[in-house]
Amino acid sequence: MPQLQYPKKVVLGDITVRDGFQHEEKFFSTDAKLWVLEESILAGFKRLEVTNFGNPKRMPQFKDADELFKRLRNSKRVKHLLDDVELTAITIRERAIERAINARKEGYGPDRVLVMVSTSESHQKVNSGIGIEEYFKMCEEWFPKIKDVGMKICGTVSTIWGCPIEGPTDMRKAVEFTKRWLDMGADDVEHADHDGSAPPNKVYEYFSMVLDAIPDPTKHVAHFHVTRGWGLANVLAALLAGITHFEGTYGGIGGQPANFVDDTPVGGTGEYYYRDPSIVGLVCMEDMVVMMDEMGIDTGVDVDHVLRIGRMVERIVGRRLRSECVRTGRIPKEMTGRK
Repeated sequence: MPQLQYPKKVVLGDITVRDGFQHEEKFFSTDAKLWVLEESILAGFKRLEVTNFGNPKRMPQFKDADELFKRLRNSKRVKHLLDDVELTAITIRERAIERAINARKEGYGPDRVLVMVSTSESHQKVNSGIGIEEYFKMCEEWFPKIKDVGMKICGTVSTIWGCPIEGPTDMRKAVEFTKRWLDMGADDVEHADHDGSAPPNKVYEYFSMVLDAIPDPTKHVAHFHVTRGWGLANVLAALLAGITHFEGTYGGIGGQPANFVDDTPVGGTGEYYYRDPSIVGLVCMEDMVVMMDEMGIDTGVDVDHVLRIGRMVERIVGRRLRSECVRTGRIPKEMTGRK
C-alpha cells in the first residue's frame, strides 16, 4: 500500500515567550515567562526563543530581556540541562546585536541570534527601518563580531509567499536570499510565512526548491502563521518536501509586535497590517506535537508534558487559545471503558 514519505525525526523550536507573547496587548511577568521556558526545557525542547533585544520603548513586552536571560541561566530547575539547549534572542538592528554581544560576554547571553530580511522592500522597512541592501550590509559588518563571542546566527527570510503590504512575491528571490545568508556565515535560515499567505502546494514547491539548492535539512527552519487556518497543512507539506526543523507556539499565539500594551499605546512595528489582529498566530505547538506523534515522527519532546504546558499557558494569557488537543487530548491507544 502506498505511504507518504516524510522524515521520521524532527527538531521543534518553541518560540512562545518571544513570538507568542509579543502580539499580546498586556505585559507578562518575568516569572510567567521563566516558567514557560523552564517547563519547555523539562519537556525536552532543545531550541527556544527567549526574548527580543530590540528597543523596549517600542516593544515593552521585552523590557525584562536581560533579567529573563540571567534568571534562566541561573535556574536551579534547568541549569543542568542548558548545555544541550540553544537559546535564541531576536536582534533586528545594531543596538540589539550589541546588547546580545555584551550579554554573551557577561556570561548570560544567547547562544544564537536572529536577524531578519524580507523579500519585500516595504515589509523590510516596516520591520527594520531600512531597506534590503542596507540591511544586508549592516549584517555583513556585524556577523564577525557575533561569531567572535561564540554565538550562532539565524538569518530569517520573510514574505516568501506574499507580502501584506505589497501583495504577491517571487519565491525564487527567497531562495537567493537563503543562499546569501549562508554564504555570509549564517548557521541556519528561518523560512517565515509571517502573515499566513502560504498555501500548502506553494509550501511544498518552495521547500523543494530550497532543498534542491541547499540539500542539508539542518540549515532550514519552517515558520508558519495560521492567519487563514493553513498552519498544520503547511507543516505536512514541508515534511513531505523533506524539512525537519519547525517552530510553533503554545496555543498558536503570536504575530506582529503589539502597538498597545496594558493601558498605553506603544510603537511596536507600527499599525497592524492584519485585517483582524485577534486571529493571527503561529502553528499551535500542542497540535503539531500530537499530530507528529500520531504520524510516528520522533519530536524529542514529552507529548503529555507539552499538553500540560499548553493548558497552563491558556491561564497565563487569560483566554481560550487555539489548541484543539489541549481539550481533546491524545488519541487513546487502548480501551477506555467509556460508552
